[in-house]
Amino acid sequence: CGASRQRRRTRSLLVRNESLEDEFVRAKAAVESDTEFWDKMQAEWEELARRNWLEDSEDQQPIPPTVSPAEKGYYFNTNNPYSDWPNAFAEAQEKAREGDLNTVVLLLEAAILQDPQDSEAWQLLGMTQAENENEQAAIVSLQRCLELRPNNLPALMALAVSFTNSGMQREAGDVLRRWICHNPRYKHLVQESRSPLRAVCVCRCELQDVLLLFQEAALLNLDGVDPDLQTGLGVLFNLSSDFDKAVEAFSAALSVRPQDYLLWNRLGATLANGDRSEEAVEAYTRALELQPGFIRSRYNLGISCINLGAHREAVSNFLTALNQQRRSQRCSQQQMSANIWAALRIAISMMDRPELFQAANMGDLDLLMRAFDMSDV
Repeated sequence: CGASRQRRRTRSLLVRNESLEDEFVRAKAAVESDTEFWDKMQAEWEELARRNWLEDSEDQQPIPPTVSPAEKGYYFNTNNPYSDWPNAFAEAQEKAREGDLNTVVLLLEAAILQDPQDSEAWQLLGMTQAENENEQAAIVSLQRCLELRPNNLPALMALAVSFTNSGMQREAGDVLRRWICHNPRYKHLVQESRSPLRAVCVCRCELQDVLLLFQEAALLNLDGVDPDLQTGLGVLFNLSSDFDKAVEAFSAALSVRPQDYLLWNRLGATLANGDRSEEAVEAYTRALELQPGFIRSRYNLGISCINLGAHREAVSNFLTALNQQRRSQRCSQQQMSANIWAALRIAISMMDRPELFQAANMGDLDLLMRAFDMSDV
C-alpha cells in the first residue's frame, strides 16, 4: 500500500497537485452522511485512475494507412474543421501563442495528417496535449517526434516530464539520460562515466546515477545557469521526493526564464507536493497571468484551492477550465478532461450541494456556470 501511494504522489509532481485521493479520504471521514454516495465517489475515483485516455470512441478516428505503425495509439478527432487547412502548422503556432489549446490540437492533427513525417508538428502536439491535461496523448506524440528526430532536446525533456507525471519513473530516468547523451555540452560525461547506465532502461536504483550525472553537468556551468539542465534536475529531485531541492532547481531555471509559464506551473506543482499549497497558488497564478489559456495550470490551481479548503474558488477554476475546452473546440462532456470533471464533482460534494453534484454528474456545464454566477466569456 505504501509503495502504491508513493507512486501516486510521484505521478502528480509536475502537473498536478497532491493526489485527490488523500483529500477524498479526509472528506469521507469528516462527513458522516450517505455511505452509498461516498462509495460511488470512491469507485469513480478508482475508475478515473485506470482510465485510458486513448481508448477508441465515436469521437475519434484511428490513424489512416498512410501513417506508420509507430503512430498507433494516437486517435485523431473526427470532423476536424481544419483537415484541409493550408499552412495548418503555422496557424497552430499562432494559436498556441494565444493559448487556444484545443484549436491548436486540431490544427496540428491536420498538419500531421497532411505530413505524417513532420517531427515539429508531433513535438508541438505532444507539448500542447500535456498543457491540455491529456498526458497519454502527449506521450504518444512526443515518442513519435523522437522516432523521427532522436536528438530533439526539447521533446526529450517534455517526454521526461510526461513520464514523471504518469508515474513512469524508469522511463523518465532513461529519457533524461538520453537528453544528456544528445546534448553537445554534456554528452562527454556519459562517455567518461565510471558506472555506465543502461541505454534502454534505467531501474529505480539507477535514478541516483542519472541525478549525479545532471549534478556533474551543472558544475560545468561556471558562467551561468542552464535552465534546461535545471529543469531536468527539478524532475529528478521530484522523482526522489526531494521537493525542496526541486524547488531550488526550478527557481534557478526561472531566474533565466522568468516568463516561462511551464516552469511556473512545474514550480507550483512541486511546492504543492511539498505541502506548500499557498506558495503553489502564487506560482500557478503567475503561470496563468503569462498564459491564461493554460488549462493544466488552471486545474492545478483548483486542486490547491481544495487543499486550502477554498472549495468555491476550486469550483470556479474547474468550471473555467472546462468552459475553455468547450468554447475552443465546441466539444461534449466526454471530450473534456475527465480529470477536471472528477475534481469538480469532488469539490462540489465538499460544499454539500447535492443538486449541483447531480448537474456535474450529468455534465451540465451551463447549469453549473449559472449556479456559480459565471458568464460564458
